[in-house]
Amino acid sequence: MTTGTPQAPTLRARFGFGLLGPRRGRHELSPDRFDALELPIGDDGVVIGSDDRGAPAVLALARPTAFDVVLVGGAWTAQVIALRAVGTGARVAVETGRRQLWTAFAQSANGGQQCVTLHDVGRVPPQGPSVHSPVLVVRDCGARPPRGRAAAAPWQSVLTLLPYLSPVTPRLMDRADLVGVQRVAPDEARRIGRTMNLPPDDVETLPTLPDGVTLWCTRSARTYVTTRPTEPETGLLGAPRRME
Repeated sequence: MTTGTPQAPTLRARFGFGLLGPRRGRHELSPDRFDALELPIGDDGVVIGSDDRGAPAVLALARPTAFDVVLVGGAWTAQVIALRAVGTGARVAVETGRRQLWTAFAQSANGGQQCVTLHDVGRVPPQGPSVHSPVLVVRDCGARPPRGRAAAAPWQSVLTLLPYLSPVTPRLMDRADLVGVQRVAPDEARRIGRTMNLPPDDVETLPTLPDGVTLWCTRSARTYVTTRPTEPETGLLGAPRRME
């Protein structure tokens, strides 16, 4: 993501806006102390957990280009990602045939605003994404989701949730920019390994993944991420789980 250099504010009279605040001394640092100055700078996005080194794993969902994500896993992880996306200022549109699974989530996440909207399968209206109002579309439409009306677009990412593999899974993975895989059966692991060009060690690991652990991968890179819920997330969604 490209960021511009902020421009210095133009000083102007503050007629009608009350008194100026108290004067404070300037914060200054002598040149010999510059080496001690550190700023935590990382990628922009949604923190979806920590990698195997304990570093934050960040998923950049708000992009100026289309971004397609496929998650072979449980709705719990998709809901955590959606909830944290709302926390970064995104709107979330959920296309689902399981409204009962998402209703309490949407009511809690909205908090009086329309941050999360629920839609029947095939009924997602245009969302009007923009740099100031990015959108995440979550497609919870089963293992064989129909073609979606709300496709990935600039400032609109799509996360397709697949509970298990089906004949259409390789096609969905082929066109995805990122694939997440949670615990699957050994034969499913071998099929995913062939599609995503995974090494044998990862293929053997997939059937043994604990709840809350996801292998996020492309055909050239991969990392294991552990998602640990915050206390409010646990109160709303419960403990990590692979199946609903």
